Amino acid sequence: MVRREPLNRERILAAALALASEEGLAGLSMRRLAKVLGVEAMALYNHVANKSDILDGIADLVYAEIERPDPGLPWAERVRATAVSTYRVLRHHPVVPLALATDQANPVSVRALQPFDDVIGALTEAGFDDDGVRQALGALNSLIFGTLLLTTAGFARAQSSHAEQQQMDVYIRQVNPATLPHFARALPTLASGDPEEDFERALDLLMTGLVAAARPAAGAPRSRP
Repeated sequence: MVRREPLNRERILAAALALASEEGLAGLSMRRLAKVLGVEAMALYNHVANKSDILDGIADLVYAEIERPDPGLPWAERVRATAVSTYRVLRHHPVVPLALATDQANPVSVRALQPFDDVIGALTEAGFDDDGVRQALGALNSLIFGTLLLTTAGFARAQSSHAEQQQMDVYIRQVNPATLPHFARALPTLASGDPEEDFERALDLLMTGLVAAARPAAGAPRSRP
């Protein structure tokens, strides 16, 4: 007789992440998750409160994958490293940024908030006041989440199939260069390129601005982006 693995929160969250990754957020339900795990739906409630709790738990799992930078690095390098790692991890698990952006998940655990704490600490070290930290953090989050949403549902997404490429080609042909000359010229480029390379280029531009705006303590060396 095959021994069944005991049900626990970790097993539930791992299965939920796999299910959501395969079928999307709409495909994740308590009933469907219970079926995947081979248990009754009511058994899940011994370990998770509801779907919102599961989504928070999934986000917590994913955020734990973000690498923390070497604390000995200059502040700008720490900010950039955290942003790049965050982008890469969330891009690998696109259901998580979607859940966060649509307010379906709001994790508040230490490991979920650690990347934010690291960035805030680096920005404070750079000399930003509280308002400056808020604005800089908002700019970084806007770049990360905006890029992720575009690359899953917009022009910047790599076309994954011949059918999708054909659909984009039809769209391109429908744009009239006579009325939208600049958009028509740029459209083929908007639908191409490497998303991660584009993200890192945009991040470098943002970091250049943050370094220029920083006010390091007297005698402290200025970081380079």
